[in-house]
Amino acid sequence: MAAKYMSGFGNGFETEALAGALPVGRNSPQKVNYGLYAEQLSGSPFTAPQATNQRTWLYRIRPTVRHTGRFEKISSGFVRTAPAHDKTDLPLGPLRWSPTPIPKKALTFVTGLYTVTTAGDADAQAGMASHVLLVTKSMEREHFFNADGEMLIVAQQNKLRFRTEFGVIDIEPGEICVIPRGVIFRVELIDGPARAYVCENYGGAFKLPDRGPIGANCLANARDFLCPVAAYEDVEKPCTLYVKWGGEIYRTKVPHSPLDVAGWHGNYYPYKYDLRRFSPVGALLFDHPDPSIYTVLTSPSETPGTANIDFVIFPERWAVAENTFRPPWYHRNLMSEFMGLVYGVYDAKPEGFVPGGMSLHNQMLPHGPDSDAFEGASNAELKPVKLTNTLAFMFETRFRQRITQYAAELPTRQDDYADCWKGLKKHFNRKQRKPK
Repeated sequence: MAAKYMSGFGNGFETEALAGALPVGRNSPQKVNYGLYAEQLSGSPFTAPQATNQRTWLYRIRPTVRHTGRFEKISSGFVRTAPAHDKTDLPLGPLRWSPTPIPKKALTFVTGLYTVTTAGDADAQAGMASHVLLVTKSMEREHFFNADGEMLIVAQQNKLRFRTEFGVIDIEPGEICVIPRGVIFRVELIDGPARAYVCENYGGAFKLPDRGPIGANCLANARDFLCPVAAYEDVEKPCTLYVKWGGEIYRTKVPHSPLDVAGWHGNYYPYKYDLRRFSPVGALLFDHPDPSIYTVLTSPSETPGTANIDFVIFPERWAVAENTFRPPWYHRNLMSEFMGLVYGVYDAKPEGFVPGGMSLHNQMLPHGPDSDAFEGASNAELKPVKLTNTLAFMFETRFRQRITQYAAELPTRQDDYADCWKGLKKHFNRKQRKPK
């Protein structure tokens, strides 16, 4: 079934694949039309404030208690969950990787998930993990849900199809998909082997950031987020259900497809967003605003203004600031930054940071433009310039991000990354007050 969507973010939606599948005026009638079962999926405590209370009613062919047969623990493969302290010999410092090659062997969404960093504590529902996803094989009568956190998937190479309890979502490079914790889905290839980045959010659900003085418009607008319309499978064939729970991977047998929801209504659902619809704001005269102005989604913490995770992008945009160093400035930061490049060139790292690659600048460790970017930006003619065909992103968290053994031993890790700043020269001259 092709993907079909409804528009909006944070809204309560209702959709049915069969006319009359949704009961009118009540959530759990004594009997549901078509012999369906009523089941609620809660993404928040029952007593959460109305603004953050998330739940959806699903009307399905069989309730999910039929899925909870005998679970068996299986190997977690290369998936790690915080707090995970893999022992590595890597010294402290900035890290960067070239693109991870997509292997020839068969890898599904479950077996192709490789953890790069972990942060915080999943049991305390705080922090995150960053993964690289390599998929060479569609899931066939296999399904998965994550009880540890919601998953934000950034497509980087080729398209991915997510068949979920709620309906079908397709994404391509330049788009993201968010699957809330507990939602069952399977992943299929559309146009060949795919690579993506994944942020696993242990904390509060992603939401639109408060715009503050920016006001009601720009950045990511709610109307551009899309959630799927109902689509169900009535398939009486055995399936395997994989579950990530407490940092472990389990599986069980299900005698039918678990994607059997004929209708649903509520405000807890998977969704997609086209990052090319982000409306950036910036400096119109001088200076360089903080990168937080490029925040697409944020996972709040208990401390106001301090995010559990910020999902930040650097999209196409105009650079017009006068007498200003336009690339990101040199800085040290409380937040730790996992960064990836979807396509194009990143203006602060024109060499070495390529599409499909990734970098990590951890808490309070200095970073900024490389030598070539500094010289180029310091001497460029400051006329209006449009940065085109570029899309980079950050998974930024208040926690330090710990490297997994897998990431430390990747042959794509650039041992000489720190050398990109070696060319920065001393320009200080106490007798020359004004720059040349």
